[in-house]
Amino acid sequence: MGEFPRPALTADAALVRHGDTGWEILLVKRGRPPFAGRWALPGGFVDEYEPPEDAARRELEEETGIRFDGPLALVGVYGGPGRDPRGWTVSVVFAGIADADDLGAATAGDDADDAAWHPLESVPDLAFDHADIVSDVRRWLGREQRV
Repeated sequence: MGEFPRPALTADAALVRHGDTGWEILLVKRGRPPFAGRWALPGGFVDEYEPPEDAARRELEEETGIRFDGPLALVGVYGGPGRDPRGWTVSVVFAGIADADDLGAATAGDDADDAAWHPLESVPDLAFDHADIVSDVRRWLGREQRV
């Protein structure tokens, strides 16, 4: 289909909340390769003709059981070489700030083995390039909090 190679497109959700110990981010423990057993942002492949923001919301709910209808902001688009061992993958990452009182408990679903909130300043070793993305989420959150 055409003369130009095309990457796979994924969408990730970086949902943060202010918890008892400060800012927290919702992560999932991957149940499948690549990076099985490592923590990552909830996310996955965008379905054909699905808007990336819709895919991020869908993946968030499928992998964590949490439906988030609040506003999402574009954090960035990530497509560096080697970010995904399965091949050339570009991810669109969205962030949202959740009210801790409005959310149910995170429960792993779909291809996640676990889902849990982690302190934003001390996340575990993350899969893919998600450590870089979480750094960008911290910067984004700092800008949001100054508004």
